[in-house]
Amino acid sequence: MPSFTPRQFVILVLLTLAWGFNWPVMKLGVADYPPLSFRAISIWLGLPVLALALVWLKVPFRVPRSAWPELLWLGATNMFVWHACIILAVKALSGGRAAILGYTMPVFSAVIGALLFSATLTRRAWLGVGACAVGVGLLLWHELTNLSGRPGYVALALVAAATWALGTQLLRHTRIGLPTLTLSFWMTAMTAVVMTALSLLFEREQLYWPGRVAWGSILYNAVLIFGFAHAAWFYLARGLPPIASTLSVMFIPVLGVFSGAVWLSEAVHWQDWVAVALMMVSIASVLWPSKVARG
Repeated sequence: MPSFTPRQFVILVLLTLAWGFNWPVMKLGVADYPPLSFRAISIWLGLPVLALALVWLKVPFRVPRSAWPELLWLGATNMFVWHACIILAVKALSGGRAAILGYTMPVFSAVIGALLFSATLTRRAWLGVGACAVGVGLLLWHELTNLSGRPGYVALALVAAATWALGTQLLRHTRIGLPTLTLSFWMTAMTAVVMTALSLLFEREQLYWPGRVAWGSILYNAVLIFGFAHAAWFYLARGLPPIASTLSVMFIPVLGVFSGAVWLSEAVHWQDWVAVALMMVSIASVLWPSKVARG
């Protein structure tokens, strides 16, 4: 299993921090604001940030006509379904542990890779998947009673995770020979249109000018999530084997749980601490360098 380059590792750390702290930020943002509209505004404000990055780095915007059908499919599996389903789940489910359902993605990714893409996983990779699965179960330990009363939203989060896992595999195997930033910009632009249409369809009567807390959450998402995190994730997903890119972000839900405990006053139990150790095993399974055979 290939090790991370220093650049990939730095991007991974920044991505983990941005996404990890975003779960309680999103929860605060949608507490009194329609979730689909919250997401749509965040994306539209984040899109110019991403566009400036392309201009600054001199990355082309142009996409050949022949690539649009596949790009649309990549956008649907990586972003459309994820953002629509997970923001509704964040609104309905308790605190930072909504992140845990979303980050069952590595388990789905391992299964999808094995079934659809003939991926061969090493014992160490399976160890990481197993540690991830047990850690998710432990983090959900004290949520089962609450979640059992809202099975529809639990299902939405799991659909989001499974679809994102498929999208990660498809992105890894894409035939589109364009820079990752170009793909990220256009997938984000298409998602803005989709989320705007959904918000107008389902939340038109609920729309109003966001308050100070909602605006703070929107700006966090605009700059750090849509201006940086998604492009960073796509860069890792295209440059690393799927199992490495997916398991390596497993500290994100841990940050979601513990930052939720600090900001939203949610209780942290012994199962959460054991889950932290298991997540570290999961991360180590892909970050620890493989032994090099001596010749």
